Amino acid sequence: MTTHSVTKIPLRVKALLGVNFLTHFAVMGQLTIIGKQVYDLTGRPLDLGLLGVAEFLPVAVLAPLAGPLADRHDRRKILGIALVGEAIASLLLFLYARSDPTSITPIFAIVLFFGVCRAFAMPAGRALPIDLSPPGVVPRVVALKSVCFQAGHIAGPITFGFAFVVEGSLPYLLSALALVAAIAIVGLIPSSGVKRLASTGGRQVILESLEGLRFIRHRPVMLGAMGLDLFAVLFGGALALLPAIAEDRLGVGAIGLGWLRAGVGIGAGATAVCMSIRPVQRHLGRTLYAVVAMFGLGTTALGLTRSFALAFTIIVFVSAADAVSMFIRATLVPLATPEDMRGRVLAVESVFIGASNELGAAESGLTAAFMGLAGAVVFGGVATLAVVALWWRYFPALRDLDTFDDVMPTRPHGLPPGDP
Repeated sequence: MTTHSVTKIPLRVKALLGVNFLTHFAVMGQLTIIGKQVYDLTGRPLDLGLLGVAEFLPVAVLAPLAGPLADRHDRRKILGIALVGEAIASLLLFLYARSDPTSITPIFAIVLFFGVCRAFAMPAGRALPIDLSPPGVVPRVVALKSVCFQAGHIAGPITFGFAFVVEGSLPYLLSALALVAAIAIVGLIPSSGVKRLASTGGRQVILESLEGLRFIRHRPVMLGAMGLDLFAVLFGGALALLPAIAEDRLGVGAIGLGWLRAGVGIGAGATAVCMSIRPVQRHLGRTLYAVVAMFGLGTTALGLTRSFALAFTIIVFVSAADAVSMFIRATLVPLATPEDMRGRVLAVESVFIGASNELGAAESGLTAAFMGLAGAVVFGGVATLAVVALWWRYFPALRDLDTFDDVMPTRPHGLPPGDP
C-alpha cells in the first residue's frame, strides 16, 4: 500500500469527522451537566446509575428496527433526522433548567427521548464513514474518528462546566447549537450510494435484525472482542460516578468535574492521535487483553484515591488504555462485516456498547448504594481483571488474532464454510 493511498481521505469523510466532533461535543458535555444536575437535586449515587439505564433502554429496544432501517434507507437522512430529535431534546432540557427545577422526573423523560434519537443515529452514523472510505484508509479513518470523538470529549465537559457556572441552563443551549451545526453539515454530504435492500413487512424486518446477531455469533473473534468490551466496561463503569466522586471524595465543583470528564478525552484523544499516525496492526488480540487489564488496574486505583491530581492522572491513563481497545474493536467490526449488513451488525454492537456504558453506570450506581463510592469503584476494577482472565481462557481465537486481514469476510455475509 502506498503512502498516497493511506493518506487520501475523501472530503465527505472529513465532513463526517466534523459531524462526529460536534455531536460528541454536545452529547458528552450535556451528559456531564445532566449528571451534575441530577446529583445536585437528589444527592443519591443510585440516581446516576438509573440515568444510565434511561440512556440505554431505547438503544436496546430499538436496535432490531434501527439496524435494518440503516441498511434499507439513506443513512445520511436517517442520521440527519435523528440529530434533529437530539437538538429538540437539548432545547427541552434548556427550557426545563430555566424553570428552577426541583424534580428529576422530567430530566429522565427527556433523556429517554434523547436515547430514542441516539438509537437511530448510532448505526447510521457509524456506518457512513466506512461506506464512504476506500478500504485501504479504513483503519486511519476509524482512528481519526476516535480523535474527533475524544476532542469532543475534552472540549464538551470543560466548556459546559464553565457554562454551568455562568448560568445553569446555558450548557443545554450550547448543545442544541452544536447539534444544529452538525445537522447543517450532514445536509451537505452526498448519499453513501450503497445499494439498499427492498422494503419488506415487519416480520421480515425482525428476521433481518436477527441476522446481525447471527452474524456476530458465527464470528468468535468479533463476539469475543465485543463481549470483552461489554463486561469490562460494565464492571469498570466508574466514570458514571464522577459527579459523586468529585463532590464527596475530591471536594471539587462543576469546573473540577468538567476537567475530570475532560481527562477521559485527553488520555483517549492523545492515544487516538497516535493511532491515526501509527495504528496498531499486529498482535491485536494480545494487545486488546493487555489494555483492558490496564483499564481494570487503573479503575481499582481510582477507587482508592482522594487526590484530585492523582484521580485526574488515573482517568487519563485508563482512558488511554480504553482508546486502544476501542480502536481495535471499532476497526475490526466494520472490516469483518459485508457492506450490506453493516447497519444491522452495528446496531447490535450499539446494544453492546450501550450495555457496557449505560448499564455499567447502573451497576456502579447500585454497588455504590451498597458498598459506598470507593467500594463500588474498586469492585468494578477487580471484576474487570477477572473478566480478562476468563476471556483469555475461553476465547483463544481472539487471543491469537494477529492482523485485521485475518477477519476480512471470505463469503457472502461472512459466514463460515458449511453454514447455511
